[in-house]
Amino acid sequence: MQLHQNSGNWRLGLVLTLLAVFLWGILPIALSIVLQALDVYTLTWFRFLLSFVLLAIYLGVRHQLPKISTLRSPTFKLLAIATCFLAINYLLFVQGLAQTSANNAEVLIQIAPVAFGIGAIALFKEKYTLQQWLGFAVLTLGFSVFFHEQLNNLLTAPRQYLIGSSLLVIAAVAWAIYALAQKQLLQTLSSFSIMLFIYGGCSLLFTPLAKPQLIFSLSSFQFAALVFCGLNTLIAYGAFAEALEHWQASKISAVGAITPIVTFIAVDLGAKIAPQLVKPENLTVLAIIGAIMVVSGSMAIALGKSSPKI
Repeated sequence: MQLHQNSGNWRLGLVLTLLAVFLWGILPIALSIVLQALDVYTLTWFRFLLSFVLLAIYLGVRHQLPKISTLRSPTFKLLAIATCFLAINYLLFVQGLAQTSANNAEVLIQIAPVAFGIGAIALFKEKYTLQQWLGFAVLTLGFSVFFHEQLNNLLTAPRQYLIGSSLLVIAAVAWAIYALAQKQLLQTLSSFSIMLFIYGGCSLLFTPLAKPQLIFSLSSFQFAALVFCGLNTLIAYGAFAEALEHWQASKISAVGAITPIVTFIAVDLGAKIAPQLVKPENLTVLAIIGAIMVVSGSMAIALGKSSPKI
């Protein structure tokens, strides 16, 4: 089977990846607000449905709606894999978030970009230079320092917290499988077409479990947060899908590793602006040093020149 090759436009890939990282970083805060009044199934269903409708309208206006006839057997199977595993990721991430916290969710979900990067190296024969492997080592050490206190908390956490954390680990692995399937699908479909099929498929999967009537009971602020979650899905995953078209998956995964840093900053700002909605997170000097190491290692991988393929 012929594997997908990126366009080589790394600058565009970097910008799109950073956009996705920013949106993913602030997403847990909005999800936490909505979960105060809405169940995980309806929340997830709404996010996929809104994304599907808006993307369908956009592609329809541009006369770029994909044809069902283009879905041949290998493509359809990959789409089914991508759809199912993204649905699993969304559901388990929100359930894990509901049972733990925004910061803990971002700690454990970082298994996703690491697994994605390793999978990309194994499946798509992407290569790291010595500089990039050193960057990976710095990134890994930075995470160990940055999340030392959070990881220690897991060892003494109540049973519900541990269950939620386990769900987040499974969600991370599911996301990595989705992302690898998504990259290979770019061999036959455009990024917009892929996401339209996936959003539509996921919407159908969650329709039997959703309770749309609960949406009408939300406050104006909660509804605004819900709409933001849906728009976040559309824009962030659209940017991620397009980034895969232009840049190496292993490098995208490295930049994605800075997502929890965005979350911690967002939580800190949110706690100052609206302390009644967002609980503060006090970062120690050690955590700040770890954050700097994570960003430095991530950039070393992302900006390093690719090693020639053997």
